[in-house]
Amino acid sequence: MSHSFNKLWIHAIWATKERMPLINSVAEPKIHQFISEQFRESGCPVRIINGMSDHIHCLFLLNPQKSITEVIKQVKGSSSHYINQNDLTGEKFSWQTGYAAYSVSESIVEKVYTYIKNQKAHHQKKSFNQEYEEFMKLNKIDENQNL
Repeated sequence: MSHSFNKLWIHAIWATKERMPLINSVAEPKIHQFISEQFRESGCPVRIINGMSDHIHCLFLLNPQKSITEVIKQVKGSSSHYINQNDLTGEKFSWQTGYAAYSVSESIVEKVYTYIKNQKAHHQKKSFNQEYEEFMKLNKIDENQNL
């Protein structure tokens, strides 16, 4: 094959610092729009962004010229700055240091899209911690092991 081809869907999740419920319904669309623009500026088209007051889910195509860490660090940093500059939460805002990122097969992109779209209904049945533990088990990740 003479050319390289990449199509890597990523489902990324990260939380507000100390999982504080800082993202209210008025600020949420502005934050999601800004984050979407930041992904696009990094060459990462976004399929969907949604979440709750204390965390966010993003489904995007990874730019093959960038690492997941590089993209998410830039998006989280610029969005924290935007939120604080525009006083969208009424108090100092920041994201937690870490994040989770999972590769998504093209065959289940729509299923992940629907899952992210329905976050509000999903979290009426399941807490962030329960969801996090399920993701860790499903992806066979032990938090105490270095990958």
